[in-house]
Amino acid sequence: MNLNEKQLEQCASSKWDFSDLKALFLNCTLKRSPELSHTEGLINISKAIMEKNGISVNVLRPVDYDIAYGVYPDMTEQGWKKDDWPKIYELVKDANILVVTSPIWLGEKSSVCTKTIERLYSSSGDLNEAGQYAYYGRVGGCLITGNEDGAKHCAMNILYSLQHLGYVIPPQADAAWLGEAGPGPSYLDPGSGGPENDFTNRNTTFMTWNLMHLARMIKDAGGIPAHGNQRSKWDAGCRPDFPNPDYR
Repeated sequence: MNLNEKQLEQCASSKWDFSDLKALFLNCTLKRSPELSHTEGLINISKAIMEKNGISVNVLRPVDYDIAYGVYPDMTEQGWKKDDWPKIYELVKDANILVVTSPIWLGEKSSVCTKTIERLYSSSGDLNEAGQYAYYGRVGGCLITGNEDGAKHCAMNILYSLQHLGYVIPPQADAAWLGEAGPGPSYLDPGSGGPENDFTNRNTTFMTWNLMHLARMIKDAGGIPAHGNQRSKWDAGCRPDFPNPDYR
């Protein structure tokens, strides 16, 4: 992906070191690889900015995997013959930045995106070394493409889900491109104007830099402070700023 002059200048003038960070884009297109994904076209802008700043980036399409339905970490333990979610979850855990992306269908995020968020939820009960939920200390954002209304609705749903699971959401953590209402060219189609759209390019750039900055800040701070938010302490009967109960 060729970045524009503003994006290249921002990368060249950056004084921050992001080279120890990792990012994962989950492209919830309905199309299996290698079929053209318009959502991936938008992903590539954010990906290029991150890579220019030394971030290691992975992009995968959940639709390429055999992901079982359900809200348990490994659905083979619930009777499913195969479940690729555990291997995807390893990449999720390894990433400082997670960007969930989706096309719009009937005003909603894709069915693949819904399943992906359900499986993110299925692993949310894991704890980190500080006794917090496993997704603490990571940042999340989203990208949306489509030919109909619903971008903000989809973004609200995705970003709410991510923060509920423990991700930190920076300012302006979403971006989208919409074509004209009704049938028409999609993002990467000739004449769509998508890759050249200044509004989309600006918001995608802002989202990317905000994700990088917040991930840098959180990692440098050693994560989210583990006080008042430790599942391990809550399960033990503790409450924030109160002593353990005395049952004598």
